Amino acid sequence: MSGNTVTYQTALAAERSGPTRDAAVAPSRAARELGLKRSEFDLAVRLGRIRTVPHDGGGGRRVPRDEIDRVRAADGFPEGLRAGVGTTEGAALMDVTKARFTRLARLGLLVPVRFYVNRYRAVVWLYLAEELRRFTADERNAALLEGRTPAALRDQLREGLDLRPRNWRGRHLGFLLRQAADGPWARAAAVASLLDPAEVSDVVTDPCERSHLRRFWPAPAAHGSPGSPAAQLAEEIATAADRDEIDWLRSDLADAVEAARRRCPVPRPVAHAVPAPAGPGAAPRETAAPPPRATGGRVPRETESREPHRAEDRKPREADHPGGLISLFGRLWRRDS
Repeated sequence: MSGNTVTYQTALAAERSGPTRDAAVAPSRAARELGLKRSEFDLAVRLGRIRTVPHDGGGGRRVPRDEIDRVRAADGFPEGLRAGVGTTEGAALMDVTKARFTRLARLGLLVPVRFYVNRYRAVVWLYLAEELRRFTADERNAALLEGRTPAALRDQLREGLDLRPRNWRGRHLGFLLRQAADGPWARAAAVASLLDPAEVSDVVTDPCERSHLRRFWPAPAAHGSPGSPAAQLAEEIATAADRDEIDWLRSDLADAVEAARRRCPVPRPVAHAVPAPAGPGAAPRETAAPPPRATGGRVPRETESREPHRAEDRKPREADHPGGLISLFGRLWRRDS
């Protein structure tokens, strides 16, 4: 009977302490509880529709329990969080052909919110359905949805203009800056993550500051295994390529690092002073020889072979003194006689 009582009380205590222990859960668990795919959940976090907080013990961000309850109670849940659509779905939503939809996206009129690399190593761009509806409903865009594309825009497309990667980087930077909150070095690292490492080294010339900046580097999104063609393609998309974009990011990085220096200076290693010799003719300090190895009371063989043998330490042997045998035979002969 007492055993059952103890078990019941333990279970009740665990039930009461459960909400406190799980006040914030991991993103994977939050996605399951909300009935979302992990990609849908990550997109909602990037758009600011699901709030996350830093974990006190480190190891990434967490989702508070009250945030999960708020999202569940919101209007349009869960369809409102499944907002990413591809080219085919987006073209159908805007009632245009896929070719026209792609042209509008390359011209920068439609901004992608996410991308991934499929098994054919092709980049698939995703867009917000509500932004596509808003673009279609705007009367100023009616000429772009029907008829012939203006000649100036056709010339830009003919020259190879494609603003999708750049527009995605701009949107991604906004997400990284929101995640960085008030951390000055984290904000600087968010800007630096979109630049080539050589550009970062050119702006942040102090090695200690570059090393400190690396501590706050945002984790890149996973696109295939590291070093794979898909990962390399994703890295190219995430790195600024146009000269004006690079210059703009370099300027922002310099301002962010300067602000971080004022608020949180980088800790420097402490140099330990080495005492100088007493004078110019001072002899160098002698170092003690290392202690001999433990050999069970025996002298190591190499030491024994190198040590010279002194004559007085050698024990005389009978073979070294042949006269000793003659005196022995003389004593025996006298005893018999």
